Amino acid sequence: MSSIYNKTDNEIIISRINKLSPESKGQWGKMTVDQMLSHCQAPMDFAFGKTPMKANFLMRLLGKMIKGKMLKSKEFKKNSPTAPAFIRTGVYDFDQTKNELIQKIEFFSDLGQKAIKTTNHPFFGEMTYDEWSQLHTMHLDHHLRQFGV
Repeated sequence: MSSIYNKTDNEIIISRINKLSPESKGQWGKMTVDQMLSHCQAPMDFAFGKTPMKANFLMRLLGKMIKGKMLKSKEFKKNSPTAPAFIRTGVYDFDQTKNELIQKIEFFSDLGQKAIKTTNHPFFGEMTYDEWSQLHTMHLDHHLRQFGV
């Protein structure tokens, strides 16, 4: 799978984002395209250390058990569960939110491992640089496929 930390793969993801429009409709789920663009920033903000999150013991235990299986899969399943802190229900400026997401992807790509301020995922536990890269790439791909790009 490609990685948002790789410049070439990064450009492919960004070109897919640039194919979206305010009229883009999801093929599944409830989010609008502007909500999706905001939602995709949330896990990055967590890795940047901007959004503190905690999971209860049971969720952490479950997360550690499924982490390997999930990272070995090719993609997220449709209607996968979402952390409450990542749910978006508001209305967001499409262009602004799209540009913010692209800037965060470029920031991750430019800084690489230095961009990650927390290695302790609230659900999966300790995450390596490569695991963060894969997780973010899978998440972005999931939602870009959701909106047909």
